[in-house]
Amino acid sequence: MSQCEKDLEELRETFKSGKTREESWRRTQLKNLLRLLEEKEDDIFKALKQDLGKHHVEAYRDEAKLPIAAFPSSAELVPEPLGLVLIISSWNFPFGISLEPLIGAIAAGNVVVLKPSEQAPASSSVLAKTISTYLDNKAIKVIEGDNSVGDQLLQQKWDKIFFTGSTKVAKIVMAAAANHLTPVTLELGGKCPVIVDALTSSWDKNIAMKRILAGKFGTCAGQACIGIDYILVEKTYANELVQLIKDAIPKTFGENPKESHSISRIINRTHFLRLKNLLDEPKVKASIVYGGSTDEDNLFIEPTVLLDPPLKAAIMTEEIFGPLLPIITLDKIEDSIEFINARPKTLTIYAFTKDEALKKKIISRTSSGSVVFNDTIIQYAVDTLPFGGVGQSGFGRYHGKFSFDTFSHEKTVARRSFLTDIWFRYPPWNNKSLQLFRSAYRYDYLSVVLITLGLKKA
Repeated sequence: MSQCEKDLEELRETFKSGKTREESWRRTQLKNLLRLLEEKEDDIFKALKQDLGKHHVEAYRDEAKLPIAAFPSSAELVPEPLGLVLIISSWNFPFGISLEPLIGAIAAGNVVVLKPSEQAPASSSVLAKTISTYLDNKAIKVIEGDNSVGDQLLQQKWDKIFFTGSTKVAKIVMAAAANHLTPVTLELGGKCPVIVDALTSSWDKNIAMKRILAGKFGTCAGQACIGIDYILVEKTYANELVQLIKDAIPKTFGENPKESHSISRIINRTHFLRLKNLLDEPKVKASIVYGGSTDEDNLFIEPTVLLDPPLKAAIMTEEIFGPLLPIITLDKIEDSIEFINARPKTLTIYAFTKDEALKKKIISRTSSGSVVFNDTIIQYAVDTLPFGGVGQSGFGRYHGKFSFDTFSHEKTVARRSFLTDIWFRYPPWNNKSLQLFRSAYRYDYLSVVLITLGLKKA
């Protein structure tokens, strides 16, 4: 038996013991997890700096009743833990995307294996060392490793798999889960567009630019599934918007963003070269109106703005995951809805507009995991709202109470008394029974009484 199999067997035995169902155990684990975050904050900051070049400020920010026909009876939904769950997190928010689902899984009473991304090794190491120290190691384990370790984990039988990452890997996860009919939650990405309507006041323009830049370059240098992928704007407003962005970037990230340390670097050389190749397509390079410089030694790419790159180019068909911002012009802003609908469903649609009619059209005529008006990223930060995708951007949701629900099964529990019974539930059947059923299903209880007393003909 491999060490992995031994670990899983220990987790199963722990779950069978019932201790993870105890409220005291859950509260203790969650309190210890909070203590971990408080006491190891410096280690987390250092790991994020080492892996992603994140400034510590950015790191801190990111990181039932029954009908009367069944009277007297009652029913309720009782949440129960699913059992042994696997959480596979991603590298771009290595702590937040690991710990938030972990909190929900623990709160629901499950035993858990957390598989951090090997592409953020320092963060993965901190998670492994601290969680094993602060939490119950017989119920919660961190298993580190590369793709081969991930493949080995997926071959096991789980009661739930929670995956955050790319569509390509999600297909592998789903295929493995299908072998055991394991339910999955997939948090993916897709192309997240922002619709920018014409803004008139200087105040609106200033605030909008700050929020757009935060939603693109401020989310781990664009390496986030919730970050902006491209802007849709009316042609008559495009030049003004480009100039607004050009003016705002130096104010936000400095004349030399690389020296400001306010923008993260690219996670590794593979991703850096992928992004560089997106820019190096001749017609794409010709569309650059700001930025475009790259530094392979430091894995840094300057915030880059492009105006009308070819729609068939890779930068417009693949998820960018980097600080490259295409702007696509349209004849009229309402065309943005058709543009979005012609492409796979996205995780989020952002829209900057004061036009209430346009807002209603976006809500009613598009499909996405969420819609945000006049801001970016905030839907991820609000734990009273569920977060998740739809279609190609994933399925399932979490955050706050929704995380608890994701890792629970709501078991229906019905209770009935022996004191009374609805006699026409049972054979022998006759027309009177039929009429009683019809009346009962229509909630016509007066007719039920009258038919029973013989005061109304069946």
